[in-house]
Amino acid sequence: MSARNGEEDVPPLFVTKAAKGRAAHRLLCFTIMVGIVLIWVYRLSRIPGAGRPGRYAWVGVFVSEVLFGLYWVITQACRWRVVYRYPFRDRLSSTRYKDKLPAVDVCVCTADPTLEPPTLVINTVLSVMSYNYPPEKLGVYLSDDGCSELTFYALLEASEFSKYWIPFCKNYNVEPRAPEIYFSQSSPSHESDFRQEWSRIKTTYEDMKRRIESAGQNGCVPQEIKDRHKGFLEWGSKITKQDHQSIVQILIDGRDVEAKDIEGCRLPTLVYLAREKRSQHFHNFKAGAMNALIRVSLEISNGPIILNVDCDMYSNNSESIRDALCFLLDEDKGHDVAFVQFPQNFHNLTKNELYGGSMRVIGQIEFPGMDGCGGPIYIGTGCFHRRDTLCGRKFTKGSLFDWKQSTVPRTGESVAELEERVKELASCTFEKNTQWGKEMGLKYGCPVEDVITGLSIHCRRWKSMYFNPERKGFLGVAGTTLDQTLVQHKRWSEGDLQILLSKHSLVWIGLGRINLGLIMGYCVYCLWSPNCFATLYYSVIPSLYLLKGDPLFPQVSSLWVLPFVYVIIGEHACSLAEYLWCGGTVLGWWNEQRMWLYKRTSSYLFAVVDTFLKLVGYSDSGFVISAKVSDKDVAQRYEQEKMEFGAVSPMFTVLSSLAMLNLFCLALMVMKVILAGGLKSVHETMALQILLCGVLVSINLPLYNAAFFRKDKGRMPSSVTLKSIFVALSLLAISGNHRVWKLFHVHLIIGTLALLNLFSFGYGIKNAVFTGPEALAEFASQIIVPGLIVMVNYPVYEAFFIRRDKGSIQSSVMSKSVAIASVACLIPIY
Repeated sequence: MSARNGEEDVPPLFVTKAAKGRAAHRLLCFTIMVGIVLIWVYRLSRIPGAGRPGRYAWVGVFVSEVLFGLYWVITQACRWRVVYRYPFRDRLSSTRYKDKLPAVDVCVCTADPTLEPPTLVINTVLSVMSYNYPPEKLGVYLSDDGCSELTFYALLEASEFSKYWIPFCKNYNVEPRAPEIYFSQSSPSHESDFRQEWSRIKTTYEDMKRRIESAGQNGCVPQEIKDRHKGFLEWGSKITKQDHQSIVQILIDGRDVEAKDIEGCRLPTLVYLAREKRSQHFHNFKAGAMNALIRVSLEISNGPIILNVDCDMYSNNSESIRDALCFLLDEDKGHDVAFVQFPQNFHNLTKNELYGGSMRVIGQIEFPGMDGCGGPIYIGTGCFHRRDTLCGRKFTKGSLFDWKQSTVPRTGESVAELEERVKELASCTFEKNTQWGKEMGLKYGCPVEDVITGLSIHCRRWKSMYFNPERKGFLGVAGTTLDQTLVQHKRWSEGDLQILLSKHSLVWIGLGRINLGLIMGYCVYCLWSPNCFATLYYSVIPSLYLLKGDPLFPQVSSLWVLPFVYVIIGEHACSLAEYLWCGGTVLGWWNEQRMWLYKRTSSYLFAVVDTFLKLVGYSDSGFVISAKVSDKDVAQRYEQEKMEFGAVSPMFTVLSSLAMLNLFCLALMVMKVILAGGLKSVHETMALQILLCGVLVSINLPLYNAAFFRKDKGRMPSSVTLKSIFVALSLLAISGNHRVWKLFHVHLIIGTLALLNLFSFGYGIKNAVFTGPEALAEFASQIIVPGLIVMVNYPVYEAFFIRRDKGSIQSSVMSKSVAIASVACLIPIY
């Protein structure tokens, strides 16, 4: 295939290939859909009559299954037409664009020097400064929303180190080009010249890193260093993170032909920006920072292509710019492409992806599927934009942009004059009475400014493309604790839901402007949080009705059980196959299912609540910065794939309460069957409910382990465990399980809880004794609470083991209590 360029036929710069196996996948989807419809028919045709037990529970299960089914249909839009793109960058480098490549401005954003350490930030900066691209056409801009002189100092050090690092990378074709990552992964070869150069550059980097970290530990930059650069004069005694003037410092002026590395080659432009902030002006978080960068870069280097990356997402592939340009510069299909999105990958994932952080299926199936429907969403990092479309230009059929037109920045001004002039563009009043944040730049008013900006670009009839190279383009830092992961997903899902409910909703602006498949693709993420209600219902009601003895699913002997079994097996088998095809492991898939449950019952629930509170004026959305570093103990447990439950969080209380509820329901059901008999009848009528409850207990094994057995700092706080037990028991009591209470009367309940705490207290004492007195403090929190409960329950133990009068507890009750307490202690072992 070729494109037409004047009178000359030229080969395309990329090809698109459809994924294999689409026919088989569509057939499977059709059969699963038939099964879902049959489940709906079963529910509708067997709703219990008015006044019969379980009527409302049945209707609730039906509504949940309708929501599950409809959401599943929506997710298939991302799988219906999966396509993959393959660029030909060798053609790009030929005579067509050899000397006429467009300038590229790289925008990096940071906001907190504590959560995002300066050494991490400059590694990202150095990696993008080292692209295999003409340095005179490359500009790198760092937005520091923390206005930290430590970050500025680190960037100043990086500007000097780049004179050594960039030629080293290009001479030896180094990958990746973030020095911290490169030196941690590589060792010098036997070639003496390279070994000597490698050691010299590493020593230079470690010296720089030591100076930066020393300044960070001291909380200030040494005065002798401040005296060397005028930029430090901007930081006066009255400057704070939320109240300061605009600061613009051009550390490397790309216009200056004398700005060269140690080998005499030109260096890319390097600019530090801290936009003005005042307490009386709202700063619009990352979107405001990006818009300031767009305006400032326009006046300094004016690259028609803008790449934006998060400060922790270093470039892992030095050819990424050329790859992206193959899609944007293609003469036949590139004229309507607004941006090229690379996947968000991470370098610190564990083998089995403990917190499901890789987003494998999203990156390798769902985004390519959206690409087949008009383009992926903009995810805020690893994205190459056309400057004009990012600034609000609408697509007009037949209009072409001359990419070969050179972009020449102003050369008449001195650096000091240019810095002073562009400060106004980063002032907090510049955007007043303008279209910035509305029709120009990134949009304001939403926690996921990237998604809503990409949607507005698509609604202006532009397309986007997705490229997932074999060597990943960018690698970042995934969350290393459960709390970080849940908070991050709360922000994402809350923002996506706000889009759906806002004036920018797909319902209002999408229909008629973008195709239905792409609308459904957006809805996959916009409907993340509303799915929490169906999941919560399915996690609670079937287990409670299992204890009541009321079946909510067809009997095993009924033909109606077949659609349920087929949909369950088919959907999960397909999910597992996708995950394994994307390079994951079986245990990784199981961890993904756990995180799917945890996110839906905590992150998404809180996202929905906060969204509706915001709609009625009781809450404001904020931008949460994820920590990019963790302490040594947390990192060690993460590498060992031990889940981190150590924080006191309302999300953990919800997760633990649901886990305890299902544990109690399953344990009491087992005891009920053992003590009352009727295993065959229970298996016949309640098999699917038992299966559901059993799966929920199995998936929560790490949580039970953290609540009852772990002794490290990643264990569940005792306060959270006690709250969750109380909530679970309260739900059991409120649900009115009369048959259970009749079988397990009050003496049995009190006796069981007393023995359970006695066993826990004894286990804690045993650990303290055998581990040694130095570990007593570590086990104290596990001993004190059960110990106090044991003291309170002394009369119960006396009635159990000492008294022989009529006031003693019956031996039958004692044996049942011992059995139940033992089961409760053994089930959570992980």
